[in-house]
Parts: sequence; structure tokens; C-alpha cells
Amino acid sequence: MQPNSPWRNSDFRALFTATSLSQLGTNVGYVAVPLIAVSALDARPGQVGALATLSTAAFLLIGLPAGAWVDRMRHRRVLITADLARAALFALIPLAWWWDALTLWQLYLVVLLNGCATVFSDVGAQSVLPRIVGRDGLVQANAAVVSLIAVGNIAGRGAGGALVQLLSAPVAVACAAVGYLASALRLTAIRRTPASAGTGQATRLSTQIAEGLQHVFNNPELRALALTATLSNLGSQIINTMLPVLFIRELGLPAGALGLFWAVGGAGLLLGSRCARPIAGRLGYGRALGLVGLCLAPAGLLVPLIDRGPWLWLAGTGWLLALFKTGMDNVLGVSLRQRMTPDSLLGRMNATFRFLLTGALAIGAAVAGLIGELATAHAALWVGGAVLTVAFLPVFLSPLRTRRDLPESPAGKDDDGADQRTGSLALGQQPGRGAG
Repeated sequence: MQPNSPWRNSDFRALFTATSLSQLGTNVGYVAVPLIAVSALDARPGQVGALATLSTAAFLLIGLPAGAWVDRMRHRRVLITADLARAALFALIPLAWWWDALTLWQLYLVVLLNGCATVFSDVGAQSVLPRIVGRDGLVQANAAVVSLIAVGNIAGRGAGGALVQLLSAPVAVACAAVGYLASALRLTAIRRTPASAGTGQATRLSTQIAEGLQHVFNNPELRALALTATLSNLGSQIINTMLPVLFIRELGLPAGALGLFWAVGGAGLLLGSRCARPIAGRLGYGRALGLVGLCLAPAGLLVPLIDRGPWLWLAGTGWLLALFKTGMDNVLGVSLRQRMTPDSLLGRMNATFRFLLTGALAIGAAVAGLIGELATAHAALWVGGAVLTVAFLPVFLSPLRTRRDLPESPAGKDDDGADQRTGSLALGQQPGRGAG
């Protein structure tokens, strides 16, 4: 084990284990909740789109202020509270089903409130990681976390499809609630929770939010990362939202087949995350992002070809390749933006990205529902595939394309609070890394 390996850190091991448990809950719920809506409540495509929209709408509603709030809070407490809230909310679904009282409106409310808890969980986890492992351990730590998320997509969504098929969707949701509860318990093992490095409590919330937005959008590299990741999420969500309708209603395939298709995407995410460091080491961080994006962009147009027989395999291959790029982008891009951001802005920077990225999920779900309602689910997949195909362009056309190495210090302010040149640091002497 390397001397600076994050695995030597007991706090990182606790965070990693807790993340694995919460990812299991998230991915099982990802499969089970829309299947409850489609199979048990006979939801139409527009209603399935509304359900997916509400599950991520919280990032549009409270995403930006959440970053400023997290910068003022103890991250360990934020993470534990968020997991307990998600466990309680998901437990309500099987209870309502058991009492024969479950309605689509209850699902809407649960996914909306669950999204609010997820806002704080995501922002808190990405903000505490640099303080736990140090900036030198970020690439290895982020590679481990993204790989974990990919494995969660494979195991969690595969298990979710199997649980729905064998036991029923409400029982699968109950299993998701248990995963969140176990995650909260594991987070209590984190002992070292650094105090927030945020600005003083007297600073106005609007001022803090504006600082986070300016930090991202005034930096041409961070801006390119944000735009590419936003387009990737938009295209992926348009596709994901219509997949349950397409598999169950139009193609007549079992829930296990849908879980397997999503698991194939998770395999692509895992492969991309594991290949990110060696590819970046050979090509340079920015060039790896640009060239891989250019080569794999057309894969998004294979997904809408989905049908029975060999077309299903061809679409699955396209999905695997598209998610391979996403896995690479996540490792390189998340590490880059953390490395370029001072501790005092980490929460707000992460919240700005999450606002854009998860806001794109909400918009993508609404767009998918609208297209599915007015046209067909296949038409929605073609729109999503086209968006995925052009998503790499902001990074490919930005200064990131020539970056080889990580920046030495954060853009904006260094650890002592001294001003740095946000743009020139990124463009000048220290070439750096990629998007996510």
C-alpha cells in the first residue's frame, strides 16, 4: 500500500463503506420506484417523467443554498442525518403498499423529499473528502468512489431488478431503506471531522452563493467541465426515464432484463473509472477527456436502436461505451475541480456543480416524459442519444484539451486566503486534468 494511499485513513474507509451501503439503497430504489409506478399504479409516460423529475428537482430548488449551508455545518452530522431521512422516507412506501393505501401522489412526495436529503448527502460527501484524504490523495480516492458507484450500478440495479421480479417492488424498496439505515450507522465511525473552512456566519447567504457561482463560471476550465457534465446528465436522464416504459410496456420484457441493461451501463462506468488514471497518465488529463469524448461520442446513437433480439445487444454496447466515458469524466473531472478549489469554497463549488448536473436530470426527465407522451418512448431515446453525442464539445473546445497535469494549488484563493489568478492558473504554467 502506498504511503499516501487513502486506504490507510480509517475515516476514508468508513466513508467508503457507508457510501457503498447508500449506493446499494439508491440503485435498488432507482429500479423499484418507477416499476411500482408503471406496474402497480399504471402510470403513463408523462407521469413516469414527472416522478423522475421530482426525484431530482431538489437540486434546482435548494442546490445552491445547500452548498453555503454545508460550508457552515459539520459534514459528519449532515451525512448521517441525510441517510436517516432517506431510510425513513423509503420505508413509507412498503408500509403504504401493505395497507393498500399507496398512491402516485405519495410516490411523488417521497421522491421529492428524498431528493432534498440527497442534496445534502452529495454535497457533504464531496466536500469532506479532500479534508479527509488531503489533496494529494484525491485522484486515488475519487477513482475508488467512482468505481464503487459503478459497482453499485451493476450490483444494485441488477439486484433491484431481481428483487422486483422475485419478491415485488415494494419489498425491494424496503431493502433500499435498510441500506440507507446501515450507511448512517457506519458513518458514526468517522471520528475526524474537520471544522468547516467557510466564511464567517455574518456573511450573507446570497453573497456566499454568488462566490461559488463566480468561482465556477469565471474559470474557463471549470466552466467547460460543468457544461459537458450537464449535457451528459441531460442525455442520460432522457434515456433512463423512458427505459422502464420501453422495457415493460412496449417490448414486454421482464424487470430483470431492465436491471441487467442498467447493470451493463454500470459496468461501463466501472471500466471508465478504472482506466481513467492510466489513460490520463499516458495522454494527459485534459487530452484524455477530449480524445476519449471524440472517439466515444457516436456510441450514444446506438442506444435508441434498442429492440428485441440482437438490437438489444447493440444498444447495450452503445450504453456501455457511453457510460465508460462518463466513468472517466467523473474521476478526472471531480478530482480537478476539487484540486482547483480552496477549502472555503468546496461546499459552494460542489453545490454549483450539483445544481447544474442534477438540475439537468430533472429537466431531462421532464423532457423525456413530454416526448414520450406526445410521440413515443423511442423518440425520447433518439433525443437523449443525440445530446450524449455532442456532450463532449465544451471540454474539447476549451483550454482543458491541452492540459497534462493537475494544478498545484486551488484557483481563487490558496490555503492562506491569498488571491490566485483563477483563469491564468488554469491556462498557464501548470496544465491539468479532466471533466466530471
